[in-house]
Amino acid sequence: MSEILTYRGRTVTGADLTLIRDIIGAHPDDSRRALSRRVCRAWDWKQPNGQLKDMVCRGLLLRLEREGHIVQPPPKRVIGQYRRRRPEPVVLDTALVNVPLKRVRSQLRFEQVRRTPHEKLFNSLVEHYHYLTYAQPVGEHLKYIVFCGQRPVACLAFSSAAFALNARDAFIGWSKEQRDNNRHFLAYNTRFLILPWIQVKFLASHLLSKCARRISSDWQALYHHPVYWLETFVDTERFAGTCYQAANWRLLGQTKGRGKYNKTQKKLTSIKDIYGLPLDSRFREKLCQ
Repeated sequence: MSEILTYRGRTVTGADLTLIRDIIGAHPDDSRRALSRRVCRAWDWKQPNGQLKDMVCRGLLLRLEREGHIVQPPPKRVIGQYRRRRPEPVVLDTALVNVPLKRVRSQLRFEQVRRTPHEKLFNSLVEHYHYLTYAQPVGEHLKYIVFCGQRPVACLAFSSAAFALNARDAFIGWSKEQRDNNRHFLAYNTRFLILPWIQVKFLASHLLSKCARRISSDWQALYHHPVYWLETFVDTERFAGTCYQAANWRLLGQTKGRGKYNKTQKKLTSIKDIYGLPLDSRFREKLCQ
């Protein structure tokens, strides 16, 4: 059977193209999102938690269209017509907290706020106090707020890991096929914020360690599978990565500074240190299955 292309681990054949064209022809008034969901259901293409791989399928259909294999209906919404509203600021107690960690350790409380009423608070804190601001994650992700009593003191966000990362892939020792099959067992720390008026020495590494002990079970609760590995990038022009080192994260290497979508060999962004943290002593065995 002829193979047309492979996209995000899915090989598309001539028979698949015929099926997609039949679905488009049978539902001419459907939106592109509705069509992608029909294709997912026809293929039984789902995430480990049972949700359809709708966004991945939409990317696949767009690529097939750009390469001339299919013709989709016009988009219902013009790109750029809709802009996500910036999270609104919230009123906070900004009194300085400058005490030893042992004074507040017992009062710290982690809350996983993804799909909870506190998610808007998380979005607002990151938008207004993190130097990268807030960006809506795509795919599997968790959001944590750390409270001290009733006051928020920190935010941590994790999402799906990068498809390919040479330093990480070499450290794990997996093949491309193993990576394609098991990448959902990795999580990427996209944001880590301690609010600027919280000045508690050693708090950052303490929070990273506490988060590492619970994130796999939290991921399991929401997405029905664990995670065995965490990773992050640290901007070397801004930070030394000390808190990650103190929390036993491993320095694996550095990026080239070319950015995600740069097709040249020129350095366009700052160099990032790549850190990783195994969450299971058998992580290699589990990731290389």
